[in-house]
Amino acid sequence: MDYDVFAKACPSRPTLEHVTGRWGSLTLSALDAGPLRFNELRRRVDGVSEKMLSQTLQALERDGLVHREAQHTNPPRVDYSLTPLGRETADKLLTLIRHLEASMPRVLDAQAAYDAR
Repeated sequence: MDYDVFAKACPSRPTLEHVTGRWGSLTLSALDAGPLRFNELRRRVDGVSEKMLSQTLQALERDGLVHREAQHTNPPRVDYSLTPLGRETADKLLTLIRHLEASMPRVLDAQAAYDAR
């Protein structure tokens, strides 16, 4: 079956949204460094609410990008990590993120020029 993200009914659209949305891309990128517990991840992804992080992790887990492992300890412990597909996706996101970070002087110059018009 061929998939076309430009087609309205293509099932790749929701996954694209999960991956490229603010919280999805930051969550995947944060997990690239290795498994994290929920609160560690929340601290790493500065600004995300507990509810949004929980929803993001559920969507990414459903898409097969994140693995959730519950440890039966007292207190309970849950670790999140990337699946192989998640790692491939995070690598591509990190390339884009590093490119944007390195390009910020040019972006800021372009924004200042635009705003000055």
